[in-house]
Amino acid sequence: MTSSLGALQTAYSGLAAAQAGIDVTGQNIANSTTTGYIREQVNEQAIGAPSHIGLAAGSEGAGQGVQVTSIQALGSSLLDAQVRTTNASAGYSGVRSTALTQIETTLGEPSTDAISGQLSSFWSAWQDVSNQPGDPAPVSTLLGQAATLVTQISSAYQSIQGQYSQTSSDLASKVAQLNSDASQVAQLNTQIRTTIAGGGDANELIDQRNNVASDIATLAGGTVTQNNDNTININIGGSNLVQGTTARSIQVSGTSDLQNAASSPPGVVWSDGAATPVAFGTGEIAGDLSLLAPANASGNGGALAETAAQLNTLASSLASQVNAVSESGVTSSGATGQDFFALQAGVPAALGLSVVPTSVSGVAVAAPGAGAADGSIADQISQIGASAGSPDSGWASFVVSLGTQSQSAAQQATLDTSSQAAASTAQASQESVSLDQESMNLIAYQHAYEGAARVMTTLDSMLDQLINHTGIVGLA
Repeated sequence: MTSSLGALQTAYSGLAAAQAGIDVTGQNIANSTTTGYIREQVNEQAIGAPSHIGLAAGSEGAGQGVQVTSIQALGSSLLDAQVRTTNASAGYSGVRSTALTQIETTLGEPSTDAISGQLSSFWSAWQDVSNQPGDPAPVSTLLGQAATLVTQISSAYQSIQGQYSQTSSDLASKVAQLNSDASQVAQLNTQIRTTIAGGGDANELIDQRNNVASDIATLAGGTVTQNNDNTININIGGSNLVQGTTARSIQVSGTSDLQNAASSPPGVVWSDGAATPVAFGTGEIAGDLSLLAPANASGNGGALAETAAQLNTLASSLASQVNAVSESGVTSSGATGQDFFALQAGVPAALGLSVVPTSVSGVAVAAPGAGAADGSIADQISQIGASAGSPDSGWASFVVSLGTQSQSAAQQATLDTSSQAAASTAQASQESVSLDQESMNLIAYQHAYEGAARVMTTLDSMLDQLINHTGIVGLA
């Protein structure tokens, strides 16, 4: 009887194990399209039985059935780390590539409608005036072309200023998201630690934490380390953003205004303590900060501020070089010492540039005393664009440099995106759900369940026969 009841228990253990397998397989199939879900498998182990024979008394023997030892998530810490690393790199290069492409689109170089084309048309207009001295029509055309050039420079600066403000806004949003993600990881750490300590299954919670950690990597890079209590730490630039169940916060510092970037550079600092800067190495936030950095003497500062600085330099150079010649000439009304361009004080040169003459009579075309038929001053001004150190040459050099940066950033973004895709593919091949494989597992577990159930049915029939249908021995 004892042996029969033991066999019944063995069959029941098979039923329980098969049911666990069916449940986990169903969970895998149900989450086959869930982002970040890591497939699970049931780990089983044979149950041994104490032997009571001779020297082997107390040792483990076979025949007691099966038990589920764990439900394992088939993740890979190495593949997860590779995905986080490539996410961070792709986040950084993607932000920079997109921004540099937008700057190029704003400037529209090279094109006849862009600043370089308008400069060329401006110098040609002066040449037309020198070729037709005394004729008011070319001078009117010149004034119109000068106004167009001024508007082109101003519009480009305003667009860069708008892009700077938008990038600053994006930075603030990403910092807020990073704080939220860090808090979520700390909360999940608490839940995971409590669940595992209580003997529960925390696989789905760990999947959620992995997803959030991956998002953090995209935003800020960093490294993840596993603690003995099943929590994780996330370190950025040598400081922990998350340490077990505690999360730190960060905040944006400095200006969001392009014109104040040099005096109050944008940055991100730890919210606690002495506002220590966060040392980002990769990630989207690092990309934004690199774009928002102020211009410097070497010309390798933030792309937005450097572009604005070049527009200011262009406006200043244009005004000073044209005015230097214009002041030596005489207008048709006999006035001398006249400036052609003006720069408004207190505003960036690109925004403060304006055309001084409001009519044909205000433009200095001739040399003093040369007569109304002279166009030598207009001719000198027309040659500025082809001279060494001209506004055109400085602008052209910057445009070439910008194009090189943009192309390099685009190539890097392409490489990083490819690496990200390869890492994600490798991770998916290890961790994602295969419906074909799960279907086969489901069939196998169903057959195991049916087999165990058949054994139980057989044992039940045998016990029923033994108990209820065997004669009563020893009674008259």
